[in-house]
Amino acid sequence: MQAVQAKDYQVVFGNSGYNTLNNILKEKKHSILFILVDSNTHEYCLSHFLQNLETDQTIEIIEIDPGEEYKNLETCTGVWNVLSELNADRKSLLINLGGGVVTDLGGFVACCFKRGIDFINIPTTLLAMVDASVGGKTGVDLGSLKNQIGVISNPDLVLVDPHFLGTLPMEELRSGYAEMLKHGLIHSQSYWDAVKDADFSKFEDLGELIRQSVEIKNEVVLKDPYEKDLRKSLNYGHTLGHAIESLFMEDSSKNRLLHGEAIAVGMILANYLSREITDFDNTLCDEVSKAILDFYQPVSFTEQDIEDIIKLLKYDKKNSHGTVYFVLLSKIGSPVLNQKVSNELIFNAFDYYKNLSKK
Repeated sequence: MQAVQAKDYQVVFGNSGYNTLNNILKEKKHSILFILVDSNTHEYCLSHFLQNLETDQTIEIIEIDPGEEYKNLETCTGVWNVLSELNADRKSLLINLGGGVVTDLGGFVACCFKRGIDFINIPTTLLAMVDASVGGKTGVDLGSLKNQIGVISNPDLVLVDPHFLGTLPMEELRSGYAEMLKHGLIHSQSYWDAVKDADFSKFEDLGELIRQSVEIKNEVVLKDPYEKDLRKSLNYGHTLGHAIESLFMEDSSKNRLLHGEAIAVGMILANYLSREITDFDNTLCDEVSKAILDFYQPVSFTEQDIEDIIKLLKYDKKNSHGTVYFVLLSKIGSPVLNQKVSNELIFNAFDYYKNLSKK
């Protein structure tokens, strides 16, 4: 597959991507190669990756615990300490082999260690391939609040290898699929039509859809790298979705929601809000929402849950001067930025989601 050219680096794919990676390692001659993994990617992904790596340089493996709950400064401190103990210097390279937690956290670790060392991302989950692979966002959570601490800094390379999709349970594929659905909604009817009918049993077919998803996000980021305007469109469904994810993360009585599962709910809520505020077609709103819901288990919300979710909205990164701003749609492929939404409409959106889930 053809590489996608981001601002200062490439997103490369499959076997040819390993050739690009190995050429970079030869050219740069890093002092030590560090590979950051979690326990899952250590077990299921590292061997395949090392088999495709061509280098005589020293390789050190650093393992962290898996899961969003470990995407925090405490984990960063642990990695920084290990880097220091293993004599990492400013010519070292950190290769982040994992999902969005590993690539986000690993990128942040690299940006801060000795004021910045090179890093390369090898996303192993569908979510990381189509979302974390582009845009240079690195960082960690602050308690249950998503991505509150971080910087924008680009890697030297991103390598997307669809082989790793075979290591994932279906719920992880669903989590990444939500971001691909989002790209369809904000980009074009044609990509929405293609991705909503994707066959997850055929990874070779999924590879091209992944590349298109990366291209869509890259187009947006190139035009607006620091999220001043157009890049906000990538947050469609995320304003409420992130708040839902945070609520389910901090409430031990609730079953944990993966990122994409929460964003799927957030997109259905955003569809309803778009219908009410930006004239998104009523029939299309129902069609799109049902297509999303068909792929995800319905989630139940109490009135107290909704009130708590609304309170969490104040932490959304798109907010300005105390006002919560939403990304909505006027039609598929036409996002509308900086929309204000009343609490009453948010409650109505949850009613819409609840009623849709019963059909």
